[in-house]
Amino acid sequence: MRIEYDRDTCIGMFQCVAEWDAFERDTDAGKAVLADSEEAEEDIFVREVPEDAEMDAKFAARACPVDAIEVYDDDGEQIV
Repeated sequence: MRIEYDRDTCIGMFQCVAEWDAFERDTDAGKAVLADSEEAEEDIFVREVPEDAEMDAKFAARACPVDAIEVYDDDGEQIV
């Protein structure tokens, strides 16, 4: 499972931070940061989700009020 985070879309509500500890607050920028991610394209950050964190990653995506977070299964199908 992988997660994609669009930092440009983020409005800094930090609801993802409350759901999964892979998201951290960047209060200077007013945006969340996805730890251990790589920038796949400008402002799009991607990382694999550990098996023990899959539910937390899904909750983080669902909690985002602007849909800046997407979760994909191992086949590349979007699940959140």
